Amino acid sequence: MLAITPRKIVHIVYLAREGVVGEPQAHAFIDGLNEDEKASLTAVAWIGRGAFEPEDYDEAVATAMAEATTPTADYLLGMPHLAENLENGLEALGIDVTGEEEDFLRQGS
Repeated sequence: MLAITPRKIVHIVYLAREGVVGEPQAHAFIDGLNEDEKASLTAVAWIGRGAFEPEDYDEAVATAMAEATTPTADYLLGMPHLAENLENGLEALGIDVTGEEEDFLRQGS
């Protein structure tokens, strides 16, 4: 389903929660994703924001691909409540990231 690993989304949530969204590492991380990953990430955020329903994930990805006129990092990192949108999107899609969160935090400490 997702073209991006839940672990990568957890990483972005962590960056957003830590307040580093305006710092180069957050931009670099998102810029380093391939186009499919960027579209999938955007779709998850849109679903979490309520712009698309979970069952419309494929449509959200297609829309993200078709309407990508702004660099994805700039767009997403400028989105209010990015971390919450991504978390809500994952939850709406039925993706449990508890294990990824624990692994990520364990490696970060």
